[in-house]
Amino acid sequence: KPAAGGGRVRGIIDVTRGGRGFLLQENGDIPILRDALGSALSGDLVEIVTRRGQREVVGRVVQVLERKRGSFVGELVKTADGVGLRPDDPRVYFDFRIVGASGAPVGHKAVIDVVEWNPPAGGGPLAKVREVIGPAGEHETEMRAIVAARGFETDFPKDVLDEADKLYAEWSDVSTYEVDTSRKDFRGIPTLTIDPENAKDFDDAISYRKLEDGSEEIGVHIADVTHFVRPGSLLDREAEKRATSIYLVDRTIPMLPPQLSNDLCSLKPEVDRLTFSAVFTVKGDEVTDRWFGRTVIRSTKRFTYDGADTALKETALPYHAELSALWRFASALRKKRFDEGAVMFGTDEVRPVLDAKGEVIGFKRTIYTESHQLIEELMLLANREVAGYVSKRLGRKNRLFVYRIHDVPNAEKLDELSVFLRAIGYQLSLPARAGGSKTGTSQKDLNRILTQAKGKPEERLITTATIRSMAKAVYTTKNIGHYGLAFDDYAHFTSPIRRYPDVMVHRTLATILEGKQITEDPAQIEQKAVHASSREVDAAEAERASVKLKQVEYFAKLIGEKREGVISGVTEWGIFIEDSLTGAEGLVRLATITDDTYEHDPKKFAAVGRTTKKILRLGDPATFIVERVSLEDRTIDFSLQTNEPVTN
Repeated sequence: KPAAGGGRVRGIIDVTRGGRGFLLQENGDIPILRDALGSALSGDLVEIVTRRGQREVVGRVVQVLERKRGSFVGELVKTADGVGLRPDDPRVYFDFRIVGASGAPVGHKAVIDVVEWNPPAGGGPLAKVREVIGPAGEHETEMRAIVAARGFETDFPKDVLDEADKLYAEWSDVSTYEVDTSRKDFRGIPTLTIDPENAKDFDDAISYRKLEDGSEEIGVHIADVTHFVRPGSLLDREAEKRATSIYLVDRTIPMLPPQLSNDLCSLKPEVDRLTFSAVFTVKGDEVTDRWFGRTVIRSTKRFTYDGADTALKETALPYHAELSALWRFASALRKKRFDEGAVMFGTDEVRPVLDAKGEVIGFKRTIYTESHQLIEELMLLANREVAGYVSKRLGRKNRLFVYRIHDVPNAEKLDELSVFLRAIGYQLSLPARAGGSKTGTSQKDLNRILTQAKGKPEERLITTATIRSMAKAVYTTKNIGHYGLAFDDYAHFTSPIRRYPDVMVHRTLATILEGKQITEDPAQIEQKAVHASSREVDAAEAERASVKLKQVEYFAKLIGEKREGVISGVTEWGIFIEDSLTGAEGLVRLATITDDTYEHDPKKFAAVGRTTKKILRLGDPATFIVERVSLEDRTIDFSLQTNEPVTN
C-alpha cells in the first residue's frame, strides 16, 4: 500500500451498504469515501489514485477498468427527469435513469441493462428496461426479483424445454431400461431414499443387503443425469450456465427442467430409474471393497427424515433392520471422521413456513437428527471414495477432475476467532503456527469448543464465527484436500440433479471406467469449476435474501411485541440481537439504551456502560421490543427491554 499520496493502484473494490468503498489489497485495504467512488460498485476492477489523509492513506477512483455487472434489479420510480430505477441492492448508492421506456410502470420491479455509465450530460447512469417483473411488494414479484438480481433465470428457454420433452417421451417408458444389459441390476435389493418432506428431486438412494459370507453391501445410488444430459446439448449448456439449483424459502428453481429434475432423473419410489452407483462391501466398520458403475434401481421406500427417525426407533416398522444397520455403519464413519480431525458443525436450521399466499404462518426448526447424519455420512463416503479413485488413477496433481477443496484457515482469522472465543469465556488453543496441519490440533480443538457450546445460548454464534474464520470450500482442478472434512481427496458426486460439478465428476469417472482418454482442455475444466463456485455463492445469497424478506415481513406485524433473543453482534453504533424463535436479527442502537451511555469495546466484543460498567456482550441473552421495520431496506430495529449484563 502506498505510504504517501499520488500513487496509482489497481484492484477490486468492495462497497458497503453505507456507500463507503475499500480497494482490496493483501497488505491492507485502502478506504475510499463515497464522493470519491466515481460510480464504481462492488466487484468492479478499478484504478485509484491515493493521497495521505488525516489518519491514513485514502483513495479516489479515477477509472473503472472492468464492470462486474451490467444489469440490475429494483423498483421503477418517478423522478424529475422521468422514470428511474432504485436498485434493490443497498450497495448500489445511486439510481439509474431509464431511457426509451416512457411506458414503464412506476411502482413495479424491473430488470435493467446499463447503456451509459457516465453520460456526457452528467447525472446518473442511463439504462433500458429489459423486463418488468411485477408490482413491488407482491410475494411473487419479490421472489423473482431476488433471483433476477443475482443473474439467474426463473424460467427455461423454450428450446431447452423442447429438448427435455423429447428425452422424456423417449425414456419415460420403463421397459426401455430392459434393453441396456451393461448396467448392474439392483432392482431386487431393498433401496431407500431419505429426503426433506417437500423434496421433489431425489438425487440419491441407499441399498442394503447382507452377503453370504456375513459381510454387508451398501450401495449409494445417484441419479444418472449424464445418461440424459449429453455434452454440448442445449440441456447441458443451460445446466452449465445455471450451475446449481436455487432453494428459496417457497420454491426450488432447478438447474434442470422439471421433466428431468422432478421425474425422469428423480429416484422416485416404485419406478425403475437409471443410476450411477458407488457400492461398498463392509465388514464390521471397515470398507473392504468398492465398485463404481452404471446401474438400474427401483426405490422401494421414500422416507422423510422424520419417518426414517421413527423407523430407526420402532423395531416393528418396515425397514427398521436395514436402517439400523446403515446407522451403525454411519455412526462408525462419523466417529472416525471426528477422531481424524473433521470439524463437526451439524447445527439446527430455522426457516419460515408460508401459506398459499406466501405469507409467514410460523417458523420451523429443522433438527439435525440421526437420519440426517446417516445420509450425510454415506454421501461423504461416496464422494471421498470417488475422488480417491480418480486421484489414484490420474495422479494427485492431475488437472482433469473437479475436486471440492477447502483450504486451511488463514492464520490471522484463526487468531481473531481465538480472541472472540476468549471474550465470551472459551479458550481456543492454537498450534505454534495458526492453522496447523490438515488434521492437526486446531481442528480437534475447534471440535472441543463446538462440543462445549452445544445447547447453550451462544452455540449458534460460536458456530457462525467458526465458519466465518475458515476459507470457503470451492470447486477446482487443483487438489489440496478438504480441511473441514479432514479428507485428502474429496469431490461432489452425489447431487448431479442440482449441481453441475457433479455432472462433470460423473463424466470423468465414466471415461476412466471405460478406459478412455480424457480429451477436455484442463483450462476449460477449471473455468467451469470457477464459474460453478461463483454461482454457488450467488444461489446461497438468493436463499438468504428470500428468508430475510419473510422475516422482515413477519416482524412488520409485531411492532411493540416483547421477545427473547441473544446478542449476536456488537458494533460502534449498536448491538444486534438474534430472535430465539425465528432466527431473525435486529439492531438496537446504542443511543437508544437509556440506563447508561454505552460505548463499543471491540476487545471484549461488547458494549460497556460508561458509568455503571455494565457489559452487553456477544452471546448474552436479551429481552427486546420490536420497534421499527423497513420493508424497503429489509431491516428490523429493536429496543433493549431488560437484560442481565455482566459487571466488571
